[in-house]
Amino acid sequence: MAYPSFYHTQPVVLVGTVAQQPNGEYRVSDGSGSLRVIPDGNAPAGIDEIRGQFWDLGRMKADDPRLASYDLRSVFHVDPDGAWPKPGDVTVLMASTIAPAATFPAPPVVPIRAIVLDASRFIDQTVTLSGQYQGRNLTGDLPDAPGKTRYDFVLRSADAAIWITNIRPKGRDARGRDFELGLDARIDTGRWVQISGTVRQGRGLLWIEGQPTSLSLTQAPGGVVEEREAPVRVPAAPAPEVVFSTPTADETDVSAGTNVRIQFSRDIDTRTIKGHVRVTYIAVSGEQPQMPVEFAADYVAASRVIELKFPKPLERFRMVKIELVEGLLGTDQQPVKPWALTFAVGAS
Repeated sequence: MAYPSFYHTQPVVLVGTVAQQPNGEYRVSDGSGSLRVIPDGNAPAGIDEIRGQFWDLGRMKADDPRLASYDLRSVFHVDPDGAWPKPGDVTVLMASTIAPAATFPAPPVVPIRAIVLDASRFIDQTVTLSGQYQGRNLTGDLPDAPGKTRYDFVLRSADAAIWITNIRPKGRDARGRDFELGLDARIDTGRWVQISGTVRQGRGLLWIEGQPTSLSLTQAPGGVVEEREAPVRVPAAPAPEVVFSTPTADETDVSAGTNVRIQFSRDIDTRTIKGHVRVTYIAVSGEQPQMPVEFAADYVAASRVIELKFPKPLERFRMVKIELVEGLLGTDQQPVKPWALTFAVGAS
C-alpha cells in the first residue's frame, strides 16, 4: 500500500482478489499491487471486500501490546530478537471482516466509493460523481495531493474521498448567484457538489481530471439541497501536527544532498514559517551546543508540505536536528504541535 505512514493503524477498506499463497499466507491484489492479509477466521477466495486495520510493523515495537497475542516469527516472519524491520518493510492488513464484494455501477454516474475501491475498472473512464466538498484536504482524508493545479480540492462521500483537479471550485447556483468555495478555510466543507471528469492514477493516488465547467451545487442524499443564505461556521479543527517526514525519525545513512520534507495534517499559514523552523547539527564533544545549518524553506500547499533545501551538502557523519518552534501556525491560527526530527548523515 502506498503511503504506509499515513494509513498505519487506520481502519481501511479494500476490494481485491484474495488468494492463499503456497506458504499459507493470504494476499489481496488488484492488478497494481498486493498486500498481505491476516484474516480473523476464514478468508474466502475470490473478489472480496476486506475491512480491517493497516499495520506497518516498522512503526511498532516488538513489545507493543497489540502484538502480544501473535507469534511474530510465524505470523509476520519477523525475528523479535534480531533486526527489527524498517518502516515500510513489513505491512499487513489485520482483517476484521472479509466478504464478497458488491457490484459497482458502470460509468458515467458512479459513487466515489466505487472508484476508490475498484480503481482499475475506472482508470481513464469519464465519470460523473457528487460528494461533500473538503477544500484542499482540510479534514486530512488523503495522504498526499497530485499537485496538478492550484485549485485542486477533495470530494468525500461516506467512507471514501478523491482529489479533483483542473476545476476551480466556483460557479453559479440554481438561483443565479455566483459562488466560490474556499480552498483553505473550513467554512464551505460539507457542501455537496457534482462534477464530471476522467479518472487518473499516479504515485499511489487517484484523482479526477475534471471538465472545467462541470462543477455545480447539488443535493445531499435524501434530497436536502445544500444552499444556505448565510455561511454556517464549523467548530475549529484539531491543531495542525506533523504526520510524515522524509527522512524519518532516527534514520541513518541519509544522503548529504537530501532535502527534508515535513507533511502536516492541516494547512499552514506560510507567513509564520520564517523564523519558526530551526535546523542544527547536534553538538559533539568540544563544540558549541548550537551549530545552525543554513537552509531555505518552501511550502507546497497542495500536499501541506514544508520542504527544506540546503545550499550546500550536509556534513558527513553528523547528526542533524530539525525543530518546529513556537509560533508556527495553521491557516486558522492554531499553533502547530511541538515537533522535532533527528537523523544521521551518511558518507555521501
